[in-house]
Amino acid sequence: MTALAALAAAVIVPAPAQAAEGQRGPVVRTEAGLVRGERTAEGRQFLGIPYAEAPVGALRWKEPRPVRPWQGVRGARDFGNKCVQGASWDPGYERPSHTEDCLDLNVYVPEGSRQRAVLVWFHGGGLTAGAGQDVVPDTFARQTGTVVVTVNYRLGAMGFLATAGLDDEAQDGVSGNFGMLDQQAALRWVRANIGRFGGDPRRVTIAGESAGGRSVCTQLASPTATGLFRAGIIQSGAYDDCAARTRETAVEQGAAFAEKLGCATVACLRGKSSAEILAAQGGFDWGPVTGGAFLPVQPAAAFASGTAAGVPVMNGANLDEGRLFAFGRFDGAGAPLTADRYPAVMRASFGEEALARYPLTAHPSPTIAFGTALGDRMFACSALRLDGTLAGRGPVYTYEFADRTSPPFASLRGLGTDFDFGATHVNEVQYLFKHFGLKTPLNTEQRALARQMVQYWGSFVRTGVPRAHGQPAMPESGPERVLLLRTASAGGNAPTTSVYGDHQCDLWDAEAPR
Repeated sequence: MTALAALAAAVIVPAPAQAAEGQRGPVVRTEAGLVRGERTAEGRQFLGIPYAEAPVGALRWKEPRPVRPWQGVRGARDFGNKCVQGASWDPGYERPSHTEDCLDLNVYVPEGSRQRAVLVWFHGGGLTAGAGQDVVPDTFARQTGTVVVTVNYRLGAMGFLATAGLDDEAQDGVSGNFGMLDQQAALRWVRANIGRFGGDPRRVTIAGESAGGRSVCTQLASPTATGLFRAGIIQSGAYDDCAARTRETAVEQGAAFAEKLGCATVACLRGKSSAEILAAQGGFDWGPVTGGAFLPVQPAAAFASGTAAGVPVMNGANLDEGRLFAFGRFDGAGAPLTADRYPAVMRASFGEEALARYPLTAHPSPTIAFGTALGDRMFACSALRLDGTLAGRGPVYTYEFADRTSPPFASLRGLGTDFDFGATHVNEVQYLFKHFGLKTPLNTEQRALARQMVQYWGSFVRTGVPRAHGQPAMPESGPERVLLLRTASAGGNAPTTSVYGDHQCDLWDAEAPR
């Protein structure tokens, strides 16, 4: 028996002995104490469970510490606090959050007591926004027979500040990875406790979309994550080739941030309110840092050298990723990109050859033409490059979400626009989970595609191989074979070898870092 298997056997107690139906809901004993959740139409859920000590006061910008045990039964029927972040147009995020006590997770469990495969979801939001509650995966858990965990982690400056002073405090001499270390603390919580909820700690898949997908990419490359999961799902997360900041760059940015706050010491920074920290963090790049024990080298280098986790990976992007960002820059800002401005904007953003590759006559509008180039460069071609890099260290299954009829999530936020978002960034999430608690208005064909996608994702979580009943297999391949996910009237799900050319990847690969 391996050390990991021995540890799992030591912590797993049969669910009937661990979970009792209390007067007001099911009760489970975790390592830190009892939690009481609730039953829903989909199964059982336990919300707002702390997995680490609150990173407040002297613990701000410290590695996460195990949560302190509590007495009695802790209620787990409400989401915990969102980590520090600004206001946005997303439902429930209309006001900023200044709460640092936020290291909680949520567990969704189908009825029954057998040990089920586990999906751990890291939310998106650019590593500066979002929370575990952004998705409610209770229906996914029931339909796939899996346990799903969603996680809060520190964001922005609170999660990724690096300074010389913080380097001096860090065990490995490199600061700035607090949010990523939070994710690993959550995974250690899962390993120690999920068996008591009916999950199997030996069958954990990590997954996420956008910044959550980038988190998965980073955790795959982190030596300190070894043994915490057996598979990964990267949804629209390969942008910037999963690159992290160098220690030198991160410390330079941290010094500029401290100067903005008028601080020369870590003590001064810790004395600032979370509102002051949040107000000052705009304009900086917040993300993981290389050079320490957590991430010795860039993820791409770890994948190429074979030092990254050799686990199955499912990786993909959406057909029209860039349209959401182009809309936000132009039409959504009240300044639609015009035909007259298009050439200058394209040259300034991407260069002369890109202008030639994306002629305005080939696209419905200048904004969509710009968004096509942006999405190809940032997401589609980055995903394909990652497929090729990962293929040398384990199976890689590839997809492209291509339902151009998908309801634009932006329209659910009261934008009142007729902009054609197509299969843009974030749009696939609503086919898997309830997104921001909203019931997505899918039509009959879209509901069929959603069922198929849930089967692909669920199969991967359970077995490490994505399959769906009566549907083509998701290709295990390098960069040229990809499964298109589409409604039946658009041709249905089908493997293709044309994605590389469709997204002009020879152009974008030529400028990618080597």
